[in-house]
Amino acid sequence: MSHKTPTDIRVIELRNGNAQQLEDAARILHESFHANWPDAWPDMDSAREEVRECTAPDRICLAALGTEGSVIGWIGGISSYHGKVWELHPMCVDQAYRKRGIGAALVAALETAVAIAGGVTIILGTDDEQSQTTLGGIDLYDELWTQIQNIRNLKEHPYSFYERLGFKIVGVVPDANGIGKPDIMMAKRVTSSPS
Repeated sequence: MSHKTPTDIRVIELRNGNAQQLEDAARILHESFHANWPDAWPDMDSAREEVRECTAPDRICLAALGTEGSVIGWIGGISSYHGKVWELHPMCVDQAYRKRGIGAALVAALETAVAIAGGVTIILGTDDEQSQTTLGGIDLYDELWTQIQNIRNLKEHPYSFYERLGFKIVGVVPDANGIGKPDIMMAKRVTSSPS
């Protein structure tokens, strides 16, 4: 599978990548998450293990390649509900290539791959551990659905990125990461044909 993107990069299946591309993917994962979420892939060994898990045959794992063939971003998908639902996990883009449409291109490529695999829906969780939204730092058990309906992005939380791509908030796991640190659950249907 190979896709052209609006930024003229190539998207490939990462499991078919060479050793350097797999190492690039691990580095990008570690660097993308370590600053804000130090417990997520805190070292290169844990990031390499995540890349190994994501490139297993039962998963979808796509990488965006730059002009020299190096990985500049990647995305993974985990099947559930007998292949009808896929969890987007993880997604990361190299710092030097952010805000260029690469993340959106990777999500679009994952949507296509999930639909081809017979999937209907993509889900994702996007944690708010640092009160980047109005759902962070509060007791969500008090009028949960009103809080969700009135959510605002305070500090560039990624939920807005996913909303622009057509994902909807379908729920919240209050206190998923500690008191006042929820996980915002989002979903998108990727096929319109009934199954």
